[in-house]
Amino acid sequence: MSTARVLQLLGLLQSRPVWTGTELAERLSVTTRCIRRDIERLRELGYAVDSARGAGGGYHLSAGKPVPPLLLDDDEAVAVAVCLLTGAGATSAVLDDAAVRALLKLDQTLPARLRAKVRAVQESTVILEHADAGIDPYRLQMLTGAATARQLVRFAYRTLHGVESQRRVEPYRLIAAGRRWYLMAFDLDRDDWRTFRIDRMAEAEVSTFRYRPRPMPDPKAYLADAFTRGGYEHTVTVLVNAPAAAVADRIPPQRAVVEQVAAPGATAGADPWCRLTAGMNDLASGARYLATLGFELRVVGPPAFAEAMVAAGEALLRAAAGASSDAVPAARSRTSLTPGSVTP
Repeated sequence: MSTARVLQLLGLLQSRPVWTGTELAERLSVTTRCIRRDIERLRELGYAVDSARGAGGGYHLSAGKPVPPLLLDDDEAVAVAVCLLTGAGATSAVLDDAAVRALLKLDQTLPARLRAKVRAVQESTVILEHADAGIDPYRLQMLTGAATARQLVRFAYRTLHGVESQRRVEPYRLIAAGRRWYLMAFDLDRDDWRTFRIDRMAEAEVSTFRYRPRPMPDPKAYLADAFTRGGYEHTVTVLVNAPAAAVADRIPPQRAVVEQVAAPGATAGADPWCRLTAGMNDLASGARYLATLGFELRVVGPPAFAEAMVAAGEALLRAAAGASSDAVPAARSRTSLTPGSVTP
């Protein structure tokens, strides 16, 4: 029986006095025979699950009997906690509430030793965006444990450009953002805040030395700024003819910073504009990406990005020419490709 189904089945049994086998099977999308096997497995683990036949019968947890700890090893407990934390950061309110309830139940059913590790993960993890990539449970436990205990961490680090160095940091938060996990820490040798991709860390070890917590920037805002400005060859600024909320819904937070602004020369009641700032290494790819958003754009800078937008527009026009010889002039008449006012 999978860990996920353990939590689901326990949650259902705790949510109301009696469940029939058919009801449980429907809720868990399994057969009634599978439910019987799962119930027997719960009993083997020490859960007092009673059953009654006939009308009004079904499965229920025995009243007045203690619930034993949930039997998970360290990696399983941390993995479940991470999955639930990701769910707690979901855009769906239903999933959010369900994940929070499951986290509370997990806290109640784990042994004290594992409960402390899971709480360290909860307290030291920020979900910026649903994490699609996995993370080594041991590394996750080590870093969140160090952040909770305020212990220094040393590790070897390789940058995007392959530069290797030794780091000595005060760990504060682990942040899940799309396909990556990051450590937000204060770098003692550089005397400044830094973010580190966890998959680029090696030889990490927790020191016995402890540190006194210092005021910390907002993790989400700091990482978003690091994503869009730090470590890139170019920082691109574009005005977008749309509300900031509408643009932010289309762009993951680690790709750009979006701020509501007034368009140059705007009058009262004019359409809302926002400013989009993003870090890029490949201007051509960035131009094509922004063109797919479907908003009117005005490139603020750098000039090389305006040129990249012009090149992207001309490539689209050439593609349209293959469909009809009349398409290009018509499209050009509707499309501005001059730097400073690039409109898809």
